[in-house]
Amino acid sequence: MTHHASLFTPVRMGDVTLPNRVLMAPLTRNRAGGDGVPSDMAVTYYAQRASAGMILTEATQVSAMGKGYIDTPGIYTEDHVAGWRKITDAVHAAGGRIYCQLWHVGRISHTSLLPDNAAPVSSTDVAADAQTFTQNGFEDTSKPTALDAEGIKQTIADFAHAAKCAQEAGFDGVEVHAANGYLIDQFLQDGVNKRDDAYGGSLENRMRLLAEILDEVIDVFGAGRVGVRLSPIGEVHDMSDSDPEKHFGEIYKALDARGLAYLHIVEKFPGSEGEKDLVAALRPHFTGFYMANGDYDGATAAKVIDSGHAHGVTFGRPFIANPDLPERIRRDAEMNTPDQDTFYGGGREGYTDYPFLDTPPA
Repeated sequence: MTHHASLFTPVRMGDVTLPNRVLMAPLTRNRAGGDGVPSDMAVTYYAQRASAGMILTEATQVSAMGKGYIDTPGIYTEDHVAGWRKITDAVHAAGGRIYCQLWHVGRISHTSLLPDNAAPVSSTDVAADAQTFTQNGFEDTSKPTALDAEGIKQTIADFAHAAKCAQEAGFDGVEVHAANGYLIDQFLQDGVNKRDDAYGGSLENRMRLLAEILDEVIDVFGAGRVGVRLSPIGEVHDMSDSDPEKHFGEIYKALDARGLAYLHIVEKFPGSEGEKDLVAALRPHFTGFYMANGDYDGATAAKVIDSGHAHGVTFGRPFIANPDLPERIRRDAEMNTPDQDTFYGGGREGYTDYPFLDTPPA
């Protein structure tokens, strides 16, 4: 018997048809090499989860200056391309689809993680009241430098180059990470962006960096293979906005006009109540494929599909522990329990060793 049947109806997302609506969220796992090349373990990890309607990779930095945590992957060198190509080939061989999440952390970084111990860059020179993970464990983020015109130009070029690398690596598309208090979000939200140039002040100016990045990325992949992730509810990495309903409403409308493959919204963070009223108020402003994220299970995901609120739902922690998550939801089967101690860093334990539903007992 198929449970939550609406999750298993195919759907068109931009230029790609998805076989189901159970999608894999971006999940930072800190298991890449120090040079940002994905490990061979990652080939197995992603291929195991190819039954997802689509996979979004862990956040992947577009440049050396975009790095904010130890052992996260990159997508800007030939070695990165070769490493990711092994992964996309394995996912495609298993019948899956995989998009690369393009990431620049901005001020959520530490000098020890950046070339020549450089200061992080941001819309601002004010440090975030936040921590990041370095070789020494959790440390306060470093004071950033506000990007000047040349730095902004270079950052846009970095996203364009990363998109070309992602295409060369065989990805089906890309997601521009504009959520969770990272660089693009640091420009979008006026609690952080206090600039008085063409990238600050008015909402149009604060949206300019995202718009110019999208111009370049769409030029590589086409709008039908590009998505954007936003987190209008804020809550992480010292973010705030004076009027999120008004401002993000306009952002949704601007993105809607671009004919993107999808909009991916963080509706709730683990352990939080979220902002249901804000999420509901913003939803009508985007008419394309809407991807919901935020502590969903099979039943609640099916409910938002059935209601028309979402077209697909991304699952995070459940996909860590259950490589065959769609089938478990389909059968209403018992779930493996995620081991939080192995979420970040380490080896195969808690990464590629979670059992499948039909794995025989050892």
